[in-house]
Amino acid sequence: MSTSLRTPAGHGIRGHGRKVRGARPGLALTTIVATQLMFLVDATVVNVALPDIALDLGFSPTRMSWILNLYTLAFGGLLLLGSRIGDRIGRRRALVTGVLAFTAASLLAGLAPSGGLLLFARTAQGAAAALAAPSTLALIATTFPEGRQRARALAVFASISGAGAALGLVLGGALTDLASWHWVFLINLPVGLAIAWLAPRHLDETPRQRGPFDALGALLGTLGMTSLVYAFIRTAEQGWSDGLALGAFAAAAALLGTFLAVELRVRRPLVVLSLFADRNRSVSYGTMLMVPAGMFGVFYFTTQYLQRFLDYSPFRAGLAFLALTLPLFAASRFAPRAQARFGPKRTALAGLTLNTAGILWLTRLDASSGYADGLLGPLLLMGVGVGLTMMQLTTLILSGVEPEDAGSASGLLQTMQYVGGSLGLSVLVSVFDMRLRHSAGHTFFDGTGAAFTAAAAFSAVALLLMAGARNTTRTP
Repeated sequence: MSTSLRTPAGHGIRGHGRKVRGARPGLALTTIVATQLMFLVDATVVNVALPDIALDLGFSPTRMSWILNLYTLAFGGLLLLGSRIGDRIGRRRALVTGVLAFTAASLLAGLAPSGGLLLFARTAQGAAAALAAPSTLALIATTFPEGRQRARALAVFASISGAGAALGLVLGGALTDLASWHWVFLINLPVGLAIAWLAPRHLDETPRQRGPFDALGALLGTLGMTSLVYAFIRTAEQGWSDGLALGAFAAAAALLGTFLAVELRVRRPLVVLSLFADRNRSVSYGTMLMVPAGMFGVFYFTTQYLQRFLDYSPFRAGLAFLALTLPLFAASRFAPRAQARFGPKRTALAGLTLNTAGILWLTRLDASSGYADGLLGPLLLMGVGVGLTMMQLTTLILSGVEPEDAGSASGLLQTMQYVGGSLGLSVLVSVFDMRLRHSAGHTFFDGTGAAFTAAAAFSAVALLLMAGARNTTRTP
C-alpha cells in the first residue's frame, strides 16, 4: 500500500516505505549513485580526449564534435521514452538492461578501429543511458524509507548530479595523460558490470504498469525532443541564423505541441502533465533547466582558458575543477540540515545567489589572470552554491509524487538538466562568437566576458523562479 513519506523538510514523497533489500542501504545507494555518476561522467569525460581521438581515427574538426553531439542527441531525445519504459517493465530491470547495453557500447567505443564505428557506439551509449537513467531517482523514492535515510540518499544523489560533469573532466584528463583515449570508454566496463551484479541483490523491483502504451506520444515526444536537442547543437556550431537549426526548432515546436495535445487525451500518457499542477514542482523544473544552462558554458570556456592560456595539461586542467567539486560535495552533506532548518526554498535561494555571484566573478577574467586570482574564488562559490541547490530542487520535484509516476517525474528532471545544458551551451557559444566579431580587440576574453554574463543571467533567472516557490517548513 502506498504511503506518504516525509523528508525532514516536511515534504511528502509517496512510496512503498519498504526496508532496503538485504538491510544494506549503503550498497543500494551505491548502486543507484554509481549508475547516475557513470552516465554524467560519460557526458564530459571524452572532452579532453578529443584531440587524441581525432588524430588516431582521422576526424576533421567539424566531424569531431559529433563524438559528443551524438551521445547528447540520443540521451536527450530518448529520456522521456526511457522513463515510461521503466514504468512498464520495472525500474530495476530497466536500470540493469540499460547499464548492460551501455557497458557493451562502451566496449565497442573503446576498441573502435574507425570513426564511423565510434560514432555508432556513442549513439548506442546515449540510447542505453536514456533507458536506465530515469530509474535512478525513481528507485531512491521507492527504496528508502522516510526520515534520515531518504534525506541522506537525496543529498548524495544531488551532489553526484551536480559534480558529475566536473568529475568527468578530472577523470578524462587523467586517463588521457596517463594511459590513452581508449580508456575514457573502457573504464565503464568494470563499473557497469559491478552495477549489473549489485542491482538485483540490493534493489527491489517496482510494480509493472499495465494497460495500453502511449505509442503515438512516445513517437512524437522522442522526435520532438531529438529535434530540439539537435537544434541547440546546430546553433552552437553554426549560429542562430542557420537554416537547418531554424528548421529543427520549427519541427520541434510542431512535434512537441502535437505531443502535448495527445498527452492530454490518453489514459496513460508518456509524460504525466498533472505533475506540473504543483507550483513548487513546476518552479523547480524551470530552475533545473536554468542551472545547467549556465554551468555547462562555464565548464566549456574555463576548460579552454586553462589549456590555451595557462598551458595546463588535460590532467592538470581536470584537477583544477576540484575547487568546484570538493566544496560541492561538502555543501551537499550540509544540505539536509539546512533544508530541515530553513526549508528547501530558502536553502535553494542561498545556493543560487552564491552560484550567480561566482559566475559574475568570472566576467573579470582577463589575460593577466592566473588560476589563484582568476578561477579559484569563482569555482569555490559555484561549488557551494550548486551543492546547496540541487538537493532542494530534487526534493521539491519528488514531493507528493505517486509511485507509478516516479519514473516520469525523474525522467522530466533529467530531461530538463540535459536540455538546459544544450540550451546554455548554444546560447553562450553564440554570444561568445558575436562579441568576438564586434569587439575592437577580437580577443578571447572579450568573448568570455559576454558569455559569462549570459551564464550569470541564466543563474539569475533560476534565482527569480525559485523566489516564486511557496515557503515550506518542517512538519513537527
